Amino acid sequence: MKELIVTKAGGQQVVFSEEKLRTSMRNSGATEDLIDSVLAELLPQLHDGISTRKIYRLAFNKLKNRSKTIASRYKLKQAIMELGPDGFIFEKIVARILQQKGYHTKVGSIVQGKCITHEIDVIATTDSEQLLVECKYHSLQGKISDVKIPLYIRSRFEDVKQNWMTYPELKSKELNCLIVTNTRFSPDALTYGRCIGLDLLGWDYPIGKGIKNLIDQFGLYPITCLNSLTKAEKNQLLEKGMLFCSDIQENQDILNQSAMKDSRIKNLLREVQNLTVN
Repeated sequence: MKELIVTKAGGQQVVFSEEKLRTSMRNSGATEDLIDSVLAELLPQLHDGISTRKIYRLAFNKLKNRSKTIASRYKLKQAIMELGPDGFIFEKIVARILQQKGYHTKVGSIVQGKCITHEIDVIATTDSEQLLVECKYHSLQGKISDVKIPLYIRSRFEDVKQNWMTYPELKSKELNCLIVTNTRFSPDALTYGRCIGLDLLGWDYPIGKGIKNLIDQFGLYPITCLNSLTKAEKNQLLEKGMLFCSDIQENQDILNQSAMKDSRIKNLLREVQNLTVN
């Protein structure tokens, strides 16, 4: 195949990488035979200038025709963006991840700094640590968190830290700060974070330990991953507090109270089971 130029979400044009596409499907649980089958159909449809978003849609649809479970995992990044423009739900996802890592969490707290008050997205606590978490959620592809974000968060953290340590009961705890985004950090943001020792957690950063890896590790797939639900049904479940696929498993009565037919409920529960177990 000749060198193909594709257009990324931010408008940059880059050389198409078949291996990156293979890796993204492989990371979703697709076998090599399945990947070969998808690419055999997909590659002839590509052309110079095609958007990476369209390539994703083509790959997703072809995966969906073969395995809904793998397709659900493949669309994880888009599924998080489908949670809506408000970042509050993403804060809940981050809080649940931290709970799985052994923290007690509280979402949306007002904390007094030395100079001013600050709203902290998530406060995560263990016996030895107090972790202040700032979540930067983007609902559009191509958005990144640039260096201005860690610069700004660092100054807020220092203001909080100066007042926080005046509380005797907290002096024994190590106070740390974490910035989380559902997309990526710019190279300058990563360099600055490493330089000053500020922890950053992005979609695929640190390598092998990013948001995607943690969601896969703990099975915390949002219901927007599911292919058995319409957009309206997903919104209705979100309004009832059903954020994760595991929430549906634990609250199946909510499905019985809906207008969904028994056959659709059965298919939905099968998809949820496959997604959360495999």
